[in-house]
This record gives sequence, structure tokens and C-alpha cells, in this order.
Amino acid sequence: MKLHALLENRKTVLADTEVTGVTDDTRVLQKDMIFVCIRGAKYDGHDAAAAMLEKGAVLVITERPLGLGDRELTVSNTRRAYGDLCAAWYGHPERKMRFVGVTGTNGKTTTATLIKEMLKKTGQRVGLIGTVQYEIGDEILPSPNTTPLTDAYFALLAKMAEAKIETVVMEVSSFGLEQYRIGPTHFDAAVFTNLTQDHLDVHGTMENYYLAKRMLFDRCDFAVINGNDDYGKRLCQEIGCEKMTYGIRQNPSDSFDAMADEISLSTEGTKFTLHLHGEALPMSMRMTGMFNVSNAVAAIAVGRRIGIPMDVMNELLLDYTGVRGRCEVIPTALDFTVICDYAHTPDALEKTLASLRECTVGRLIAVFGCGGNRDAAKRPKMAKAAANLADFVMVTSDNPRDEDPLAIIGDIIEGLKDTDVPYQTEPDRAEAIYLAMKQAKTGDVVLLAGKGHEDYQIIAGGVHLHMDERELVADAAKRIFAEKM
Repeated sequence: MKLHALLENRKTVLADTEVTGVTDDTRVLQKDMIFVCIRGAKYDGHDAAAAMLEKGAVLVITERPLGLGDRELTVSNTRRAYGDLCAAWYGHPERKMRFVGVTGTNGKTTTATLIKEMLKKTGQRVGLIGTVQYEIGDEILPSPNTTPLTDAYFALLAKMAEAKIETVVMEVSSFGLEQYRIGPTHFDAAVFTNLTQDHLDVHGTMENYYLAKRMLFDRCDFAVINGNDDYGKRLCQEIGCEKMTYGIRQNPSDSFDAMADEISLSTEGTKFTLHLHGEALPMSMRMTGMFNVSNAVAAIAVGRRIGIPMDVMNELLLDYTGVRGRCEVIPTALDFTVICDYAHTPDALEKTLASLRECTVGRLIAVFGCGGNRDAAKRPKMAKAAANLADFVMVTSDNPRDEDPLAIIGDIIEGLKDTDVPYQTEPDRAEAIYLAMKQAKTGDVVLLAGKGHEDYQIIAGGVHLHMDERELVADAAKRIFAEKM
């Protein structure tokens, strides 16, 4: 590609030079590529600019003048420039499809997946970008990042465009927005699910976290916003695009554009009344949990906006069992219920336990841990959330990474010391699950929180050990059956 085409006719003396690619990675750079200098938390690409020219870069993009002559182009924001360059390099695939984005701390995966499944049910070719996996129609790809890194994102979109994908539904993370990974992508509709404490090890403050999420709504035509959430209420006041609110009626005064009430929960499913455009519609779905009611209402609101018939969405909810690792019932043939959920923030754990509390006949047992090398301030808050709603708490490990699992557990139980809830600690997650299931009785619910769809445990040095909770539950059930023989 000619440089002038890649820079979209921005003036440069090198306009007719052939370019072989664009990168921000010194390891990837080859002759005649453009090198974009990105300043990160630990490494500044500007420090390598001169060396990249010596290695064969045709041009370096910088945020400050480095005195490199005609082979340097200075811009105000290199992350934004990198997104624009990648979009141009791959032929602007973001202009060839419709986009629906979902952002928030909790509920992104389920909401995005519901919208994707509703669109598929109408016969559309749909792409999905999210935490659990990427999808190009029926092709499933692994998901290393909720929102892919910039070059990988546009490479993926190019494949989707080539496969004639009509609509892309994607989870848009705060990192993806703040780092401009999605370049100039514009969204027909965008959902804000909620904002609760998470990622403060990166964003520093909740205000910074919120401002990162808000960036999505500067690039969408229509916003669907959770009216139950305080940050959602603020967002409604601050954005200028067309918008509607959704939520669950918690008080008689609650009034949202799309709203659920008269909710009945069980481990087999959920019934509720949906109020939308002046109609009161009886709804049933196989998913359970109050948070899933909220997710379903958000998906329906988007669906109505983008033209999905109500009967199609109704049928989908009646059949759909849910996303792997999101309030997923793991079969055991025992007389109690084991549920796996990704809840890994205080708010998510509280909401999951609160929903299960409403449909638990016996005791509610919570098994959870907290990730290492992550926001330590939320560890005792997770414990307090569990103590407020569970009858028994089993504290264990969850991706300890480079931290001592026992030290993480120590931080967690600080939040249990002033509570009355009985608890036990067991750093071996497999053993913790077995011990929790061993004490469960008829009608009890055992919640395994934190891992969800993940089938690994991350330990020191970034090593990923295989660990699938479905297998751990099956092994624990075998031990329990054998002990009863």
C-alpha cells in the first residue's frame, strides 16, 4: 500500500513510498513497515524509534518530536493514530458491517451473547467479540482479550467482512476504549450494563474507570442504559446521542423505558413481566438470576431498536440455557445444585448470591477466591458480600499469579472477621470444591464463583494450569458417591 493511502492523504514527502505493514511491536517490525511509538506503563516505544528506522522502518509515528527528519510524523495521540492506521491497512472493515457494543463491569458477556443469538435466529450472519470466545458465523476462535489488541482487532474484522458478516456484537472493555484498540469503529447501538469496583489496579480511581467506559457513547447512535445503576443515571445526563433506559422495578417510583417486574426465580428458570412501549408482556426464560433478567431486558431493548421481532426474542429466551460459566448449572446427579459463575467482583458476587438466595430451599454455600496481581482492595469486600448472603463460605484460590495464595486468602478473610458466617479456607481449589460439596445436603445450592468459563488456573510466572470446574465437580461427585457406598 502507498503511504499516502495509508495516511489517507495526509501530506508527507514520502507519500509514494510502498509500505509493507503497520506495527507498534519492535519484535514484529520488518523492512518498510510503519512503527508507531506507544507509551505504555512499563515501556515507551519512543525510546526505540531511532533503532526501528535503522532496522528498516519507513516511518515512525510519534507523540513528541524526536529529531528524526522526514521519516518521523508527530501526532497528538499515537494510540488513536495506530487504530486509524490499522483500520486503513485492513481496508476499513469497520465500515462494512453494523456494530452493537456492550460495556460495563458485569453482564457484558450474557447481554452480548443474547443479542448475537437473537440476530442469528432471524437468519443474519453475525460476528461476536467477547470474553469467552470470538465467532465468525459458526466458526469459533479463542479469545485472548475481551477486546482484541488493535492489529488483531482489525485483522479479525477483515475476516468477518470477508465472511459476509452483517452485524458484529462485541463486548467493549475499558482497556479497549482507553487504548483506542477499536480505532474509528462506530456503533449503531451500545449498552451500558453497570459500573462497580474492578480494574482499579489499572485505572486508579472509579472516576477514571467510568470515563473510560463513557468513551463508547461518543461513538454510537443509540444508547441503552441501566437505570438501576448510579453511573448509568449519570451517563444518561452526560451523553448527547439518542438513548433509552432499562432496568428492574425495585421501587414503585421506578419507571424505565424497558422494565421488568413481577419476577419469579427458580433454579430451573425465570418468569417476569416486561413493560416496553406501553405493553405489558409475560416473559419466560431458562436462565435464572435477577441479573440475567436485567441482561435479558437490555438485549430485548437493543433487539427492538435494530429490528428483531418480539416473537423471535421470546422464542430465544425460552430455549436458551445461558452462557458457559454464567450462572451455569453443573449436573451432578446429587440432591443439591452446583452452579458455576464468573462473579469476580464484590458487586457481581453479591448479585449472584442474592439471586440464588431467592431460589434456594436449603443452605447457600459460596466457594470463591481472588486473583493475584490485581486490585487487592476488593478482596475483603468480596468476603463481606459473601458473608451477607451465604450460609457458609469456602475461601480458596483463583488465579493467584505471582502472589502467595495464602496471603491472598489472608486478605479475603479480613472481611469475614467481624461477621457471624462460618467459613473455611482451602487454597487447593479442587479440594475446596470437594469439601463444599461434601457438606451440601438436599435442597442446598453450592456456588462456585470467579472462574466461570475459564478452564485454567494462572500461577507464578504466568503459567496456565488446566483446571475446568466441570471436571472438578464431576471428580468431587465421584468421591462423594464412593464414600456413601
